[in-house]
Amino acid sequence: MTGTSKASAGSKVMAAVIACGAIGCADAVAAIVVLNIDMPLDKVAPGRQGMHLGDHHRARIFYDDSSINPVTHVVPVIHMEHMMGTWVPALVGDPTMPMGDAWLDLSAKPYRYHYKAPAFVGERIIVAGRVLNEDARPVPGTLLELWQCNAAGRYRHPVDQHDAPLDPNFDGVGQVVTNERGEYRFLTIKPGAYPWRNTQNSWRPAHIHFGVFGPAFATRLITQMYFPGDPLLALDAIYLGTADKVARERLISAYDPDLSEAEWALGYRFDIVLRGRQATPMESA
Repeated sequence: MTGTSKASAGSKVMAAVIACGAIGCADAVAAIVVLNIDMPLDKVAPGRQGMHLGDHHRARIFYDDSSINPVTHVVPVIHMEHMMGTWVPALVGDPTMPMGDAWLDLSAKPYRYHYKAPAFVGERIIVAGRVLNEDARPVPGTLLELWQCNAAGRYRHPVDQHDAPLDPNFDGVGQVVTNERGEYRFLTIKPGAYPWRNTQNSWRPAHIHFGVFGPAFATRLITQMYFPGDPLLALDAIYLGTADKVARERLISAYDPDLSEAEWALGYRFDIVLRGRQATPMESA
């Protein structure tokens, strides 16, 4: 467990500007403290599905030291940034997001934070896999971004005017950095199908977009992950746009009962191979 001490007065002012700018508060108060923490997940929520002994969650927390309860030493969290390269508890928004129901316990070290996860709607799924090179060796430190529509088949984007409800607790975006074994893991919901007007009554199969970043933004690769057994795959022009049938099938994730968690979420594995004969098909720019 590591933590930073209170910032200097100048840093506090800057932190207040950052925090308030992120969540839209009216006044920047020069009492905002930035705390970097690294918590073993078993101490965050013992027994919580999807959290395993030895996993760590690193975060940067903003709080107002004038709001600390003098008796309990608990303070509301203004803003939290989930650090890259860490286990992300749920794909409920951008890794940098305001925390409505979070609080930090400063009564003893190591510091601990707690929060209530928003109740997003849909079938929970775990998506995990590896990023590999052409020799099937892991590629650690790779930034992955993920975006998808919600369970009703609608993206949280002004361009998407599909007549389907938005989920106020689900933004459908997330980022993570692969570990030393090239592995990644997301907890999200299964996206719905949606009409896309390519032809009359044309629907896109359930899919999740992946962006894979190299050492620079210009080296970004984009692909889509599909789900096994989806009847819409045989009709989808984008999926069928990969002419090689064998390569096309590498876009379909595999259900993994070992990845699934009882009474919690189904698990799907999706490895991304960057180059070579087994490369995952990527979208052209």
